[in-house]
Amino acid sequence: MSALRYAGMDDTDSEDELPPGWEERSTKDGWVYYANHEEMKTQWEHPKTGKKKRCAGDLPYGWEQETDEKGQTIYVDHINKRTTYFDPRQAFTVEDVVVKPKRYDGNTSALEILQGRDLSDRVVLITGGNSGIGFETARSFALHGARVILACRNLSRASKAANLIQQEWHKARVEAMMCNLASLRSVREFAESFKAKELPLHILVCNAAVCTPPWNLTEDGFESTFQICHLGHFLLVQCLQDVLRRSAPARVVVVSSESHRFTNLLDSCGKVDLALLSPPKEEYWSMLAYNRAKLCNILFSNELHRRLSPHGVTSNAVHPGNMMYTSIHRSWWLMTFLFTLARPFTKSMQQGSATTVYCAVAPELEGSGGMYFNNCFRCQPSIQAEDPSSAANLWELSERLYLQPPCL
Repeated sequence: MSALRYAGMDDTDSEDELPPGWEERSTKDGWVYYANHEEMKTQWEHPKTGKKKRCAGDLPYGWEQETDEKGQTIYVDHINKRTTYFDPRQAFTVEDVVVKPKRYDGNTSALEILQGRDLSDRVVLITGGNSGIGFETARSFALHGARVILACRNLSRASKAANLIQQEWHKARVEAMMCNLASLRSVREFAESFKAKELPLHILVCNAAVCTPPWNLTEDGFESTFQICHLGHFLLVQCLQDVLRRSAPARVVVVSSESHRFTNLLDSCGKVDLALLSPPKEEYWSMLAYNRAKLCNILFSNELHRRLSPHGVTSNAVHPGNMMYTSIHRSWWLMTFLFTLARPFTKSMQQGSATTVYCAVAPELEGSGGMYFNNCFRCQPSIQAEDPSSAANLWELSERLYLQPPCL
């Protein structure tokens, strides 16, 4: 340090502050180097501390690295509409240390989880992505570079949702495709259309659902809540299973609910009972039908993970959050009224989509599945939801149902 002191290079307020004539820069891959403009030279070591540094993580949300007409690297802040030669990551340089996974909770938003992530090499498919939690999930992925497919029954609304995201960021890659889970024919047609694009599939989010609709049979002869929430998704995964396996490592996230705890699927012999899953009109109660479908979601996710994890495809189920104001309860006026009263105390859609996004991208979950998450934490589902025999029984029953629906 005596030589530095003699040269006046120690006359700064901080050990890390650069002496006059020096500039901190970074390479494209995030390593920091130092330029001495007086001597026209560069070096990796800090001129005072002698330490080497690198930028921590990826670019912040909304930033993108580009090259100008002179071939120099520039950084574009799409949020604040500005351009700079300064790498924003240099504000968070670190010495070579191990970074522990962040901890998230019920107040975390999906965009917070994805902050700094570059998903430009990922293809994401989301059912019911035109509104509510599904829309915020799709938006969060798209704003971080992922190619997002919105699989929705209403193509017009899905196209409007895609346009909204593209208006927010002109480079967002979002596409709407027709997929009506209440029609097994539509699910098969969608799967064939998706395969024709010859895309990989890294993240599949089974998000679409209905809650407390009046009793109604689908064109395939099943009660609509059961088919839309479970059987349609089951068939979709079967049709895209080969794509998921070719895209490994791939993840499936199945959106369930804490309401799965308040029901049962078994008959007197301990087998999953179709009469409970798809009941006749006189035995139908809309809330109970929803609870049973959400229990199916967890059982399906667990069995899917058991079958596909040896091939690099994992699956987890999630509860998005308690008391969230979405359009899913539009079929029942009482539920809509109660949610309206509770709206000031509910989660936002961004917070509601956080657990789904966490399970889709968290590095610490790579290769892990067969679990149930709430508020970005793993938690224990009901006893029946963890029963492997019920999961296998439901899988076998679902296979028979989509191969030979009752209306045929």
